[in-house]
Amino acid sequence: MATIANRALFCAPRVICILFIAFVSIFALDVFEENLGFWQTLAGLAVHLIPGFLLCAALAVAWRWEWIGAVVFIACAVFFALIVRAPWWGKAIFVAPCLLTAWLFLGNWQAKKAESDTAH
Repeated sequence: MATIANRALFCAPRVICILFIAFVSIFALDVFEENLGFWQTLAGLAVHLIPGFLLCAALAVAWRWEWIGAVVFIACAVFFALIVRAPWWGKAIFVAPCLLTAWLFLGNWQAKKAESDTAH
């Protein structure tokens, strides 16, 4: 049972983060409604995908070092809370997945640390 829980705790923050990256990246599709030229559309798409690329980089680091991932995703939550101009529920759509991911990465790190402490 403990191995299933540990496996779920390992997979959950990574899956949530990948789904959140996909969600954030959907907003880049707005650039196609602006009827710009090819190069302007490409530049706009690249700019709109920057948060997704940064979240991918954060996930890559967090995949190996969970405690760093927890810190980075708390910082992402603060960033989204400051940058999103929406009512509280609109901000929560962006902040909650970051906080949940951070909490799960922290839990995974603690579980691995406790497991290695009991092994020695």
